[in-house]
Amino acid sequence: MPSPAFEQAAKDAKNFTKLPEDEELLQLYGLYKQATLGDNNTDKPLLDFKGRYKWDAWNDNNGIPQVEAEVQYIALVESLKTKYQ
Repeated sequence: MPSPAFEQAAKDAKNFTKLPEDEELLQLYGLYKQATLGDNNTDKPLLDFKGRYKWDAWNDNNGIPQVEAEVQYIALVESLKTKYQ
Protein backbone atom coordinates (compact mmCIF):
# COMPACT_ATOMS: atom_id res chain seq x y z
CA MET A 1 0.00 0.00 0.00
CA PRO A 2 1.48 3.35 -1.03
CA SER A 3 2.52 5.74 1.72
CA PRO A 4 0.73 9.07 2.19
CA ALA A 5 3.93 10.86 1.11
CA PHE A 6 3.98 8.82 -2.13
CA GLU A 7 0.32 9.56 -2.81
CA GLN A 8 0.96 13.27 -2.24
CA ALA A 9 3.95 13.20 -4.58
CA ALA A 10 1.79 11.57 -7.27
CA LYS A 11 -0.80 14.34 -6.85
CA ASP A 12 1.92 16.98 -6.98
CA ALA A 13 3.31 15.48 -10.20
CA LYS A 14 -0.14 15.62 -11.81
CA ASN A 15 -0.41 19.30 -10.88
CA PHE A 16 2.80 20.52 -12.50
CA THR A 17 2.03 23.72 -14.40
CA LYS A 18 4.46 22.77 -17.19
CA LEU A 19 5.04 19.38 -18.73
CA PRO A 20 8.38 17.82 -17.73
CA GLU A 21 10.79 16.70 -20.45
CA ASP A 22 10.20 13.26 -21.97
CA GLU A 23 13.10 11.65 -20.09
CA GLU A 24 11.80 13.02 -16.79
CA LEU A 25 8.30 11.76 -17.54
CA LEU A 26 9.71 8.31 -18.27
CA GLN A 27 11.63 8.32 -14.99
CA LEU A 28 8.47 9.28 -13.12
CA TYR A 29 6.50 6.57 -14.91
CA GLY A 30 9.06 3.84 -14.29
CA LEU A 31 9.44 4.62 -10.60
CA TYR A 32 5.67 4.95 -10.15
CA LYS A 33 5.03 1.55 -11.72
CA GLN A 34 7.84 -0.07 -9.73
CA ALA A 35 6.54 1.45 -6.48
CA THR A 36 2.94 0.43 -7.08
CA LEU A 37 3.27 -2.90 -8.94
CA GLY A 38 6.84 -4.13 -8.40
CA ASP A 39 8.97 -5.73 -11.08
CA ASN A 40 7.81 -5.57 -14.68
CA ASN A 41 6.74 -9.02 -15.82
CA THR A 42 4.78 -7.95 -18.89
CA ASP A 43 5.72 -8.53 -22.52
CA LYS A 44 7.54 -5.69 -24.28
CA PRO A 45 5.31 -4.04 -26.90
CA LEU A 46 6.57 -4.57 -30.42
CA LEU A 47 4.89 -1.94 -32.58
CA ASP A 48 3.75 0.58 -29.95
CA PHE A 49 6.80 2.84 -29.68
CA LYS A 50 5.42 4.97 -26.85
CA GLY A 51 4.53 1.77 -25.01
CA ARG A 52 8.06 0.46 -25.56
CA TYR A 53 9.62 3.56 -24.00
CA LYS A 54 7.29 3.25 -21.02
CA TRP A 55 7.99 -0.48 -20.72
CA ASP A 56 11.75 0.19 -20.80
CA ALA A 57 11.41 2.92 -18.15
CA TRP A 58 9.60 0.52 -15.83
CA ASN A 59 11.89 -2.40 -16.65
CA ASP A 60 14.96 -0.27 -15.82
CA ASN A 61 13.78 -0.34 -12.20
CA ASN A 62 13.43 -4.12 -11.91
CA GLY A 63 14.92 -5.39 -8.66
CA ILE A 64 14.38 -2.15 -6.75
CA PRO A 65 12.18 -2.86 -3.70
CA GLN A 66 8.82 -1.11 -3.91
CA VAL A 67 9.55 0.95 -0.78
CA GLU A 68 12.83 2.17 -2.29
CA ALA A 69 11.08 3.02 -5.57
CA GLU A 70 8.59 5.10 -3.53
CA VAL A 71 11.46 7.00 -1.89
CA GLN A 72 13.12 7.63 -5.27
CA TYR A 73 9.81 8.72 -6.83
CA ILE A 74 9.13 11.19 -4.01
CA ALA A 75 12.66 12.61 -4.30
CA LEU A 76 12.31 12.97 -8.09
CA VAL A 77 8.97 14.79 -7.78
CA GLU A 78 10.48 17.11 -5.17
CA SER A 79 13.42 17.90 -7.45
CA LEU A 80 11.11 18.58 -10.41
CA LYS A 81 8.81 20.88 -8.44
CA THR A 82 11.30 23.74 -8.72
CA LYS A 83 11.21 23.49 -12.53
CA TYR A 84 7.56 22.73 -13.19
CA GLN A 85 5.40 24.10 -10.41
